[in-house]
Amino acid sequence: MISQHSHSGQFCKHAKGDLEQVVLSAINSAFQVYGLSEHVPRYRSQDLYPEETGEPDPLSQLISQFNNFIQEAHRLKSLYEPQVSLLVGLETEYITTLDLDMLHSALQTYGERIQYLVGSVHHVNGIPIDFDVETYQRAVETSNLEVFLVLYLDAQYELLNRFHPEIIGHIDLCRLYTPDLVFSSFPRALEKLTRNVRYAIRYGALFEVNAAAFRKNWKTPYPGRDVLEVSLSSRPHRQRNDACD
Repeated sequence: MISQHSHSGQFCKHAKGDLEQVVLSAINSAFQVYGLSEHVPRYRSQDLYPEETGEPDPLSQLISQFNNFIQEAHRLKSLYEPQVSLLVGLETEYITTLDLDMLHSALQTYGERIQYLVGSVHHVNGIPIDFDVETYQRAVETSNLEVFLVLYLDAQYELLNRFHPEIIGHIDLCRLYTPDLVFSSFPRALEKLTRNVRYAIRYGALFEVNAAAFRKNWKTPYPGRDVLEVSLSSRPHRQRNDACD
């Protein structure tokens, strides 16, 4: 078994357990490869989540927390390597171009200590879309639903184009609180989604299947069925070789 997107309560407020407990759980569950992928820091006070605002100097704390994650992840990688192949990565943010510029700086700073990226977008128009339904709705109401979807997918495309993340994180998070939404009802959004999927396939990305959607009352993991159909239809076709068939 393989997983490449994980969080721990030690380095992420919406998760549970120390990072070492997460690793031990992965070993006990017979994972052969397990990715450690905490969030990169955010760099503006207006981008903090409510549970972070009460901390003293929270922005500096987020940077320090990420640095500590990299150190601890590599300690665990060395310690448990005989039992599980641990990969040390990160999950991206894209709120403004500052986040992409700082991600570029982080990748230069850490070099080979960052082994892969989970490319994720969690905000539209500077508003988090995965915190609660009220905040999600506020993000939608800054425009309209189709424009909201397009903005999300355009941000995702810019992230893919600039960094080529190996893993595409919850590609359709933009419909988190509207799981019955289908992209075919929004032609511009479907066009953007298809563009993103084809681009990611061309450079060799993997699309994660993320079971967290079940906790959000989805009937499927991310991605939904229609995104899966776009992905399957966008795969390059193998040319038939009659001499080998």
